[in-house]
Amino acid sequence: MNALNTFRLRYRNVGPIYVKELHSYFNSAVAYVVIIVFLAFLGWFYASNIFLINLASLREMFETARWVLLFIIPAITMRLLAEEKKSGTIELLATKPVHDDEIVIGKFLAAWSLIAFALLPTLVYYATVASFGEIDNGPVIGGYLGLLLMAGVYVSIGLFASSITENQIVAFILGIFLIVVFFVLDKILLFVPAGLVSIFEYLGTDYHFLNMARGVIDSRDIVYFVSVLGMMLACTMVGLARRKW
Repeated sequence: MNALNTFRLRYRNVGPIYVKELHSYFNSAVAYVVIIVFLAFLGWFYASNIFLINLASLREMFETARWVLLFIIPAITMRLLAEEKKSGTIELLATKPVHDDEIVIGKFLAAWSLIAFALLPTLVYYATVASFGEIDNGPVIGGYLGLLLMAGVYVSIGLFASSITENQIVAFILGIFLIVVFFVLDKILLFVPAGLVSIFEYLGTDYHFLNMARGVIDSRDIVYFVSVLGMMLACTMVGLARRKW
């Protein structure tokens, strides 16, 4: 109980930061643009499956989502720390009894939640497909879980990019670059020395997502996503702490 109370006191500011950031998304056009663009792309491929090729499956939707996230996530994370550093509000926040890790975790959870909110309406697609015929729920569950975990990794990468610059455009470009690097690692195996193939394959986010999207929820894939996510958040905290050096 004492440990739990200590944890609550240590991270008591995460909640208010999370709520503030989430409100900032929905009080501007950002959240609505992200959700509309995301659903528009996914809806097109969903409709193509159902009405053009008569296939009752969400596979194309999941495969499209993994590409859309490459560009949407850097767009919603680029301002999180870069804007505050440029305006000086990060220093004002630091004068309060708020730790850097609380700032990072609160902002991370807000951006990750926005992606989760964007995914939520796609459950309508699932309900529609299920009403047309029998659907294998394994790949559906794996696909949604894989998208959420992969989105978490991409948000942590985008947040890191935002922590090392005051320019939002630079943060956006750097975020896309780093995310694409992780995305393509398992796609360049032909150019990798034989002894490094398994390492490059394991480090690729798309490799683990596609495993889960097949309905195979392996602990190794979950450990990978959680490990990279944690590593990038740790790097973000270091990047944010540079202002004190």
